[in-house]
Amino acid sequence: MPFLLLALLTFRAAAADTLLILGDSLSAGYRMSASAAWPALLNNKWQPDTNVVNASISGDTADQALARLPVLLKQHKPRWVLIELGGNDGLRGFAPADIEATLRKTIDAVKAANAQPMLMQIKLPANYGRRYNAAFSAIYPQLSEQYTIPLLPFFMEEVYLKSEWMQEDGIHPSQAAQPFIADWMAEKLAPLVKHDS
Repeated sequence: MPFLLLALLTFRAAAADTLLILGDSLSAGYRMSASAAWPALLNNKWQPDTNVVNASISGDTADQALARLPVLLKQHKPRWVLIELGGNDGLRGFAPADIEATLRKTIDAVKAANAQPMLMQIKLPANYGRRYNAAFSAIYPQLSEQYTIPLLPFFMEEVYLKSEWMQEDGIHPSQAAQPFIADWMAEKLAPLVKHDS
């Protein structure tokens, strides 16, 4: 009986230390197996302390991801949620105010589930115009400041520097880039994903 109780407590502790990644194709492993994508590599690196669950879907807008979020929060009961969203919204030219409103609802939902939200800065290609790009990019630091939540840098700015790390479409990271992204994200996330409380 004591052993069973200990096992249940251990299971609950492990479940509490889950990092949920809510993203799009940049995190989903576009055109590669899910096991090759950086979240899976990060999960391997962080076992057994942190369980990294990749809930990213290629092509998802922020609104589509928000619609999936309640079930994900209930199923995985994450301690932290990394929100890597907005890129598809920006590429489709959605109004920055609408993107911000959806990201705000996403952050609110994460906080309501007693999880710690973290936001990733997303940037668009320069050909979307200076005015739109400026309004889009400003969404993320504004939300980070208003909610006092971490804002992670955009890992693609590092990936763009090497042609072999990019797929032919010029948008998505290749499989060769995934180990670098996993290491880079581990370095950025390590101070935020703590197990001392």
